Amino acid sequence: MEPTPEQSPHHAYPDHWEADVVLRDGGTARIRPITTDDAERLVSFYEQVSDESKYYRFFAPYPRLSDRDVHRFTHHDYVDRVGLAVTIGGEFIGTVRYDRIDDTGRPASAPADEAEVAFLVQDAHQGRGVASALLEHIAAVARERGIRRFAAEVLPANNKMIKVFRDGGYTQRRSFEDGSVHLTLDLEPTEKSLAVQRGREQRAEARSVQRLLAPGSVAVIGTGRTPGGVGRTVLRNLLAAGYTGRTYAVNRAFDEGLATLDGVPAHRSLGEIDEQVDLAVIAVPAHRVPEAVADCGEHGVQGLVVLSAGYAERGAEGRELQRELVRQARSYGMRIIGPNAFGIINTAETVRLNASLAPESPARGRIGLFTQSGAIGIALLSGLHRRGAGLSSFISAGNRADVSGNDFLQYSFEDPDTDVALLYLESLGNPRKFTRLARRTAAVKPVVVVKGARHSGTNPPGHAVPVSRIPDTTVSALMRQAGVIRVDTVTEMVDAGLLLAGQPLPAGPRVAILGNSESLGLLTYDACLAEGLRPRPPIDLTTAASPQDFRDALAEALADGTCDAVIVTAIPWVGENGEAETGDGQVLAEALTKAVAGGSAKPVAVVHVEIGGLAEALAAASSTAAPRPRTVTPAAQPRAATTATTARATTAGPPAAQGAATAPAAPATPEAATAPEAAPSQETAPRPGRIPAYPAAERAVRALAEAVKYAQWRRQAAVPGKIPEFLDDTIDEAGAAALIEAQLATAPDPRGRPLSHDEARELLGRYGIDVRPTLRAPDPEAAVAAAARLGYPVALKTTAPHLRHRADLGGVRLDVADEEALRRAYGELTDLLGKPAELLPVVQAMAPRGVDTVVRASIDAAAGAILSFGLAGAPSELLGDTAHRLVPATDRDAAELIRSIRAAPVLFGWRGSAPVDTAALEELLLRLSRLVDDHPEVVSVALEPVVVAPQGLTVLGASVRLAPPPARSDVGPRRLPNY
Repeated sequence: MEPTPEQSPHHAYPDHWEADVVLRDGGTARIRPITTDDAERLVSFYEQVSDESKYYRFFAPYPRLSDRDVHRFTHHDYVDRVGLAVTIGGEFIGTVRYDRIDDTGRPASAPADEAEVAFLVQDAHQGRGVASALLEHIAAVARERGIRRFAAEVLPANNKMIKVFRDGGYTQRRSFEDGSVHLTLDLEPTEKSLAVQRGREQRAEARSVQRLLAPGSVAVIGTGRTPGGVGRTVLRNLLAAGYTGRTYAVNRAFDEGLATLDGVPAHRSLGEIDEQVDLAVIAVPAHRVPEAVADCGEHGVQGLVVLSAGYAERGAEGRELQRELVRQARSYGMRIIGPNAFGIINTAETVRLNASLAPESPARGRIGLFTQSGAIGIALLSGLHRRGAGLSSFISAGNRADVSGNDFLQYSFEDPDTDVALLYLESLGNPRKFTRLARRTAAVKPVVVVKGARHSGTNPPGHAVPVSRIPDTTVSALMRQAGVIRVDTVTEMVDAGLLLAGQPLPAGPRVAILGNSESLGLLTYDACLAEGLRPRPPIDLTTAASPQDFRDALAEALADGTCDAVIVTAIPWVGENGEAETGDGQVLAEALTKAVAGGSAKPVAVVHVEIGGLAEALAAASSTAAPRPRTVTPAAQPRAATTATTARATTAGPPAAQGAATAPAAPATPEAATAPEAAPSQETAPRPGRIPAYPAAERAVRALAEAVKYAQWRRQAAVPGKIPEFLDDTIDEAGAAALIEAQLATAPDPRGRPLSHDEARELLGRYGIDVRPTLRAPDPEAAVAAAARLGYPVALKTTAPHLRHRADLGGVRLDVADEEALRRAYGELTDLLGKPAELLPVVQAMAPRGVDTVVRASIDAAAGAILSFGLAGAPSELLGDTAHRLVPATDRDAAELIRSIRAAPVLFGWRGSAPVDTAALEELLLRLSRLVDDHPEVVSVALEPVVVAPQGLTVLGASVRLAPPPARSDVGPRRLPNY
């Protein structure tokens, strides 16, 4: 909406305050500033408010608003007087306003930093979280305008409003004065207010998806009059799945006399339906979709699945049509899956919804599946069905204009029928929010992700979201930090999902291998070593082994405390007549299922070659198997082996390799493991005992390795990392802020500026990061004077951009012991590389010998602040051997960061060298993390090289860039994204 001429030209209409929000019940609404054009809407809204609510607002009977009231409540300067409204269908359902006041309670202007606030919500919409959402947004507006406190007068009987203030999480003071409750709220966000806000966001967004997946009634708009076509196909699939709700066929082209179609009521419009319609599946051409959406909105439909194509995937014109579609749907309080969607499925017995183009509804299972691609969705549904796996829910979001993978994570976190969440994503609309939600969800159930479009550098057609410039390897590292199981292909995603949904999490990396093929066992053993597991020597049951032999060996392995998981390898076994018995997987499946029926807490996977029907038989056997507990326990302690079997063990590697283990790095800790909104732990929830089967050893081992890493992350997540308190005593946050403000004030470029060496040293020094000084040496005499000042031995090096940090090009001379050597080195540099004015040489005191490393921090517009670490030098750069973590980093993040690069052994005494001071390195990482977290204006820092010695470290070079901080989409009041 645009301001009218009556409004002050000094305070233009703040359109950035407009926001779409999800309310408590899952419906959407729009929050926007009130303008002078809203007089009629305000009067109409007030007429629909009960006398009791009016009394609570004005402390007296107030049946109607006077013209003066209407003028006052619709004319704002957007600084000292602000009003916000919540709208659905363009009409007000709630309002809030603040008026800046001074210490005496009289109207004031800045610098007064207190405001009086008041709310009013229509009675029909009370209980939907309208006032809570308004409080978040009006508080953000007030902070933007320099207001630090809200004051409110509330009647003691107005318990609902008192609860809104009390539950907001802000620091507050309360007193009883003159018959009313006087409340004062400090608007500075607190840890509690942020937790409350995110908890409300989680519950609301989960509920919005739940309303889509479990509707009480469905209308298919665009159902064809003849068999075939998209709409008719969806209607057929709904009926075939046995949907438990009411179903309607809608098409404006139906003959007036048509009463039913395929046995369901047929109507020309939603207005002809006498009952509430919860979900509409729209399958009409794109140019007719707005008419269908309006019909849905006018008749109270809660959500839409738009199968129609012709939107953002068609270019700029289609993208604008898509945005208008979202605006139209949200104006009516509806959420959208699509457009260009494949559909949704919910296999719950009480729902049985297949509102998709999938011809066959999957079996009921424990896997939730989200995909941004219809084609990939078809492939995944087919692959899971072929392997006998079931789903709890399925969403194919198409262009993902509204409901996204983040919403699916919110839903999966709470859904008791989902044990594993699988997501195929082609873009991340809000990477910061995704990692936060994934971290919280992964703390209670696995999240497996395949990321498409990894190397294109652009978004897929139809996805209008910010493009992250960080490499895909960095994205993968950040996902791992959040506990996400990142795999490369949809096949690997299905493989991992089957294991995680049907088996307990392993307590450690020790793997027992048994089977009737020595060669297949050795292949499995090699695959385990390649994936970082610790396999025991394979147990060869020989080709004469019977299903009973498999059962006995598996039962013995499950009872053995020296292994954490079991892989069974099987080829067709030889019968009594000496012929191979192929295709009889049923008998083996029954034997293996009986072996695990005792409820062992160890995962089991099967690798089979040409045993027909084994995977299907294992899936069928699980339907009658006793539930198995899912546990996350410390690694089992070795115990004495049980009685040896008659099978022969094949030695497949030296004992050192079989028993060796590297010290596990401590994974990052999910912030929400103890969040107030966290779901109850599912570690002991009953689980189906389905044994997954794989046609290749590498696939089974890869799935198991992912489960091992995830289980280790879960164990570590139980003890959150922390930021050491000693940092607070050595950090001057206010001094750094003053320096940053001064430097940006002098920057002619609004994009910011790089700091000089001395400026960078001063800023880093405020955070306890000491950078060794360098002195310029524009000529030999200056170099000699600098060395005399610093003391020999010194280093002479060039700082020209094309030679910086390139010792391999000869631009560095180390251990220069005296003046003669310094003059000689200076001459060699200039003779070899060019004139001093080109080389920009400097002199620096020598640092103790150690390992050269690089520490960096940078801000990515989409992903946020990222901390990086690697060894210095060309090999690390060529191999991409750099580790990354999101900021703010904890002590556990810092410890894992330096241990997760492949060259990490160099830091810990590789090949007899002295171990370096990794504790000092971890402290440096924490200090840098704290700097960029406290000051988002620090958009880039590079410490190179950082020489880490056996005792202490030395930062020899530093570059810092300052810029106005990029806008963040993961902070502030709740709002739906606009793609």
